[in-house]
Amino acid sequence: MKKPPLRLGVTGGIGSGKSSVAQILASMGAACIDADAISRATTASGGQAIPAIEKAFGSAMVNAQGALERESMRALVFKDPSARAKLEAIVHPLVAAQIAKETALALAREAPCLVFDIPLLVESPRWRKVLDRVLVVDCSPQTQIQRVMQRSGLSELEVSNIMRAQSSRLTRLQAADLVLFNDGTDFETITQTLEELRPFFGL
Repeated sequence: MKKPPLRLGVTGGIGSGKSSVAQILASMGAACIDADAISRATTASGGQAIPAIEKAFGSAMVNAQGALERESMRALVFKDPSARAKLEAIVHPLVAAQIAKETALALAREAPCLVFDIPLLVESPRWRKVLDRVLVVDCSPQTQIQRVMQRSGLSELEVSNIMRAQSSRLTRLQAADLVLFNDGTDFETITQTLEELRPFFGL
């Protein structure tokens, strides 16, 4: 009987480089299921979540292109926790359904490893139950802030607010089976480290 593929959760705080790690694993043959990309697609122009978001929050939260007005929503959910819960109640079931669909496709093509790129893995207790291993990509808070400011144009305060809304660094590290420290590490070094760990991932 064929051994089932390893189900690997990859997570880390914003700016940690977790998506780069997931992409490297995908280049090694893993099937990568990006929860963040799926979530963004639901709130992009024409996304499945847009009608319900407009109904729940009003047309001000949908821009002229028919996508979520992200800055306005970001400001609202930081100010009002109930707004975050309302948004998650709309988006999360859609994301879960798409993840299930992509998982079934990966299993059907017998991928040797399923990599779930999940920003809020630690915050959601359901994930630990369905994963075999958790890889946390870690870096210092200062590096997180610098990276996100450079790539997104957000202010230091805005990035800090996002970080506070996520699990703490310690909580993520405590949830890890494996930690990859990525504080100023170049892409080639990370790739080499992951190459050495290929047997651990079944790749």
